[in-house]
Amino acid sequence: MKLHKAFNIARGEVVSLIGAGGKTSTLIALAHELTDEGWRVLATTTTHISADQLSLMPRSLAHDAGSPAITQALNEDHFVFVYSGLRGGKVYGAPPEWFGWALDSLDADALLIEADNAGGLPLKAPYANEPVIPPETSLVIPVASLGALGQPLDDQHIYNPEAMIERYGFYPGSPVLSPWIAQVVRDEELGLRGVPERARVVALLNAAPPEGYLRLRAHLIARMILRSRRISGVAIGSVRSADPISEVQRPVGAIVLAAGMSSRMASAGQHKVLLPWTNGKTILEHIIDQLTLARIDHITVVTGNRADEIGALAEKRGANVVFNSHYQTGEMLSSVKAGLKAQPANIAAALLVLGDQPRIQPKIVGQVTMAYAEGKGDLIIPSYQMRRGHPILIDRRYWGEMLALPEDGAARDVINAHPVTYVNVDNDSVLHDVDTPDDYKQERSKAGLK
Repeated sequence: MKLHKAFNIARGEVVSLIGAGGKTSTLIALAHELTDEGWRVLATTTTHISADQLSLMPRSLAHDAGSPAITQALNEDHFVFVYSGLRGGKVYGAPPEWFGWALDSLDADALLIEADNAGGLPLKAPYANEPVIPPETSLVIPVASLGALGQPLDDQHIYNPEAMIERYGFYPGSPVLSPWIAQVVRDEELGLRGVPERARVVALLNAAPPEGYLRLRAHLIARMILRSRRISGVAIGSVRSADPISEVQRPVGAIVLAAGMSSRMASAGQHKVLLPWTNGKTILEHIIDQLTLARIDHITVVTGNRADEIGALAEKRGANVVFNSHYQTGEMLSSVKAGLKAQPANIAAALLVLGDQPRIQPKIVGQVTMAYAEGKGDLIIPSYQMRRGHPILIDRRYWGEMLALPEDGAARDVINAHPVTYVNVDNDSVLHDVDTPDDYKQERSKAGLK
């Protein structure tokens, strides 16, 4: 995956890179990607870069060269680095007042800013005057390198380790651990210091190979970083690679549809999501547990019929509960809408999960969410032998269309109107739910339950 796709760069974006472990390389690689797309890109720094890095820019100009000269350079070379001076082997960036002028006077498609300094080290905590992020910034990319793992927590290997030691009690000189990187990156006083309130934040874990043990370590660190709702995603990869990003971890929610009347079970005095499954748990409780094992970030159970009983069980398993007041007349779409409206602002995509699909597996949920993380699609459906099933992953960009559907509509009306990515799975658990007593018996039999 390319950097600009991973960070979802839009025209007019003002991007500030902070942290340590690859900011300059990321800025240069991102600028070249955008120019390959036909964009005109301005770049600068609010601190300084080494003078030899200036040769990596196609064109460089003084910040006060004037609008006509900078515009001409953008037209000719498409990627222009702006600086204020060269002193002692360092190139200093544009002054603070320049950014507002540039946005008003120049018509670049994107402005990229190296807004921090780390002395070439792989992980940093900022000093009191760092970083220097322009208030015009719309996207902040905190960078950390996996090269920090196992390095001694000292000044030779880590930038400002004293701040980390003071805040968390890490032992001086001890090897840097995975959770330490996550704690530093997501900390409002360390990795997120100075981030403008309205800016998006997508972190980058650099120097991660495309496969193997370190890729798994990076995945774990990314999930820990996402415990901060301020961070909307974590890109994992190596910016020096031709295809730099392996995956982008983003918060995914699950909407468990459990509001139905269960009419075909009612004759037996039963509600299907409350039927016993295994280990003393109901079907609903089992499904919530499987989603938890799959590390879904936010689980919402939509209730309707027997709402108090179902809601109490859901909350006991740590899920959030929303009541669908239209459950008797609104069909499944009304529950989907209720679930979408209840999602936190940081959730990037939602899984539609049937509340009566007891053989749901963390492995399959993981296949669906990994396809999303790897950029394979934003409407993702598991498929078994060419038949599509559940759970279905739906990116936030489609939620508005679903919420606008008429009462007699269905979620599939939106899904079928857009390209869908199918994930082939190795069993039929994605196809079957429990509607009747016979279904229940068959599903228990397939699960090896008596």
